[in-house]
Amino acid sequence: MMDYLFLLPVCFLVLSVVLATRAVKRGTKTKKAVAVQLVSFLVVTLFCFGVPMVAQAADASTAAAAASSANGMGLIAAALSTGIAGIGGGIAVAAAAPAAIGATSEDPKAFGKALIFVALGEGIALYGLLVSILILAKI
Repeated sequence: MMDYLFLLPVCFLVLSVVLATRAVKRGTKTKKAVAVQLVSFLVVTLFCFGVPMVAQAADASTAAAAASSANGMGLIAAALSTGIAGIGGGIAVAAAAPAAIGATSEDPKAFGKALIFVALGEGIALYGLLVSILILAKI
């Protein structure tokens, strides 16, 4: 029974996608369907993080369990810092690169200045990677 417990959040998310798709086909606004999807994802995320913490709190008698929880949270923090910084860098480059190409096509001398703005967007992703390396070094 415990081996298949991980399927519960997956089934819930699949069910919410199916219900949202049916709702949009029936005439519900897309924004409302997306909001329902985000709320269901948030509920599943809180469930997936909360249940192991509660289970470990009930078994707090061992110090090894607390250390493994801290290790797991460190890994989650490293993943979030890299992922969110990568998304932010992608958004920055997606906005800066077309503008840089347009500026270069109008004036070839503007290439150096335009390249700097694109590189600044990539710097965000590099900072996130650096933070995650520092977090992993502490674990």
